[in-house]
Amino acid sequence: MTDMVQSAAAAPSAARVSDAYRWAQLAIGVAAMVMIANYQYGWTFFVPDIQKTFGWDRASIQWAFTLFVLFETWLVPVEGWFVDKYGPRIVVLVGGVLCAIGWAINAQATSLNGYYLGMIIAGIGAGGVYGTCVGNALKWFPDKRGLAAGITAAGFGAGSALTVAPIQAMIKDSGFQTTFLYFGLGQGIIICLLAFFLLAPKAGQVPHVVANANIIQTRRNYQPTEVLRQPIFWLMYFMFVIVGAGGLMVTANLKPIAVDWKVDSVPVTLMAVTMTAVTFAATIDRVLNGLTRPFFGWISDMIGRENTMFIAFGMEGFGIWMLYLWGHDPVWFVLLSGFVFFAWGEIYSLFPSTCTDTFGTKFATTNAGLLYTAKGTAALLVPIANYMQQSSGTWDSVFIIAAGANILASLLAIAVLKPWRKVVVAKSTI
Repeated sequence: MTDMVQSAAAAPSAARVSDAYRWAQLAIGVAAMVMIANYQYGWTFFVPDIQKTFGWDRASIQWAFTLFVLFETWLVPVEGWFVDKYGPRIVVLVGGVLCAIGWAINAQATSLNGYYLGMIIAGIGAGGVYGTCVGNALKWFPDKRGLAAGITAAGFGAGSALTVAPIQAMIKDSGFQTTFLYFGLGQGIIICLLAFFLLAPKAGQVPHVVANANIIQTRRNYQPTEVLRQPIFWLMYFMFVIVGAGGLMVTANLKPIAVDWKVDSVPVTLMAVTMTAVTFAATIDRVLNGLTRPFFGWISDMIGRENTMFIAFGMEGFGIWMLYLWGHDPVWFVLLSGFVFFAWGEIYSLFPSTCTDTFGTKFATTNAGLLYTAKGTAALLVPIANYMQQSSGTWDSVFIIAAGANILASLLAIAVLKPWRKVVVAKSTI
């Protein structure tokens, strides 16, 4: 039942598998990622009804979202260790069970602590699925690492797009508690079924790293304890935090922001399709948030990780600034929120692939998981953004700080990370 992950030195090489087999493994991972997407991206639709039902302030409710992201990310290194040792199947199976339990608890919760507990359990489950599937993609595709990580992460970014309208309709017709229960159980069960088909590659089954002058890749495998002692890891961590915080803030508060700007219920027509601004924005955001991950992952495979970060993070800073300036118009709210998510979602393909390029493939799931905890650290800034908004009555300072942070990360990528990583990789040995 376990798929022991072994190094080439410890086991004889297996026969090379076909590309179709590798893509099939990637597709299974993507499907599992689609199933966990709503646990994060669907949350914003429940917040107004929870607030209306119980009368709690928004910042207190959003701590549930922060706790979800914290436990989704900070336990990924532990889950990654299990994956690297025992294979992906058992971790995803347990993850699916926990996801279902988490939202089932939300369906029965009548206190803030109840929602906090439900989101913590769902976060642990979603993190196990996320870290496993991204790590497995990095191992199956050493020759297309950015693209593979991007496609896998796209399942998480875009996976909730098709359920934006159904979730809102069920909340309206059946109540948010029933919606929590049915969607939570349904998605959890599908994850458990997919787990039985996931496998880790054995030595010799995948192609060797392809030399590319634009891609800086080590041939040494760093253990997780070594990675934590590398200063360049902490630079990547800091960049992940400051870029991740802005996108998470919009993810958690998309509907509340639309309500505050009085555009949430305004009909918007684009390309002969009419929806309310918040529904249109949420749908487009999730599609673009998904598409950006394989797109920029593919770009980074050609022009390099840091060059791609410079472009994408600069776009994100510009997009957040323009959303702040023009987002009070419902059409611009839809278009610019989509642009913001397109320029943000690629962090979930660029950082894992950069981490594996720098620290090797043997412990890829654990090491990428260590870096992924930066998302949890970034989530701690979401309630702070809500407190800033509550104290000032506007979102102005939140948007300005977020835009500036992305510009800073853009400059750090090209001016500091790129030359530093060249030195680190050049000094590394097998």
